[in-house]
Amino acid sequence: MSSHENKRLRLDVRFRELTVLRTEEVTPNMRRVVLGGADLAGFDSPGPDDHIKLFFPNSSGEMVLPTMTPEGPRYPEGKEPSVARDYTPRGWDHEAGELAIDFVLHGDHGVAGPWAARAQPGDTLAVGGPRGSFQVADDYDGYVLIGDETALPAIARWLEILPEDAEVQVLIEVADEAERQDLPQGDNVRIQWLERNGFPAASSSLLEDALVDFEAPEGDVFYWIATESRRARMMRKFFEGHHAVPRDWIRSTGYWKAHPDDTDGD
Repeated sequence: MSSHENKRLRLDVRFRELTVLRTEEVTPNMRRVVLGGADLAGFDSPGPDDHIKLFFPNSSGEMVLPTMTPEGPRYPEGKEPSVARDYTPRGWDHEAGELAIDFVLHGDHGVAGPWAARAQPGDTLAVGGPRGSFQVADDYDGYVLIGDETALPAIARWLEILPEDAEVQVLIEVADEAERQDLPQGDNVRIQWLERNGFPAASSSLLEDALVDFEAPEGDVFYWIATESRRARMMRKFFEGHHAVPRDWIRSTGYWKAHPDDTDGD
């Protein structure tokens, strides 16, 4: 067993007000919104699973952003704050002046999905961060990526940067076959798609069931897990307990919560 140096970076937080340039239908239930504007200058997201805050117009259509203070973010008094949600940038191109965000659509549920479903060129959205970044060592023998559709932007970015000489196994749970995406895939990458086919995402166990007969890559392996909060936490415990994986070799994050009182997996 070797020592692998995973790093956490702290970044300066900056808020950017951007404009929708165009939208793209990635799958029936995932829509890409491409943003741009002068404020995008200097944007960076070093880690494949970085989170940025997306701020949406309040009920009056106004963008009310916080100011960062030593005590944390502070909103202007007397104004309704903009609702914020965490998202992973799918990609950005400084030469083109574009930032792409992929949204899972859930009908009228929530704030982000309905906004993305209605988004048109000229609409505005504010972006904050990322305030931190996780960079995994590139000297593991293998990498295992596990997630549902909310993790697809990060998984795609992982596959773009992982070393070609490492074995990479990917387990992805989606609603149905139509939600499969074309992902970066070299000869060292094996992707297994798991489809719920009408079964509710909140109570699915497809990923967990797939781990019963799971055979990990040989050697030192890094595990990345991103799905519903409780499931991500339990899968971390599974790898720690049944496969004796060191805690530092697992990064698990709850990307959404079926139970409001849950905490994130990592």
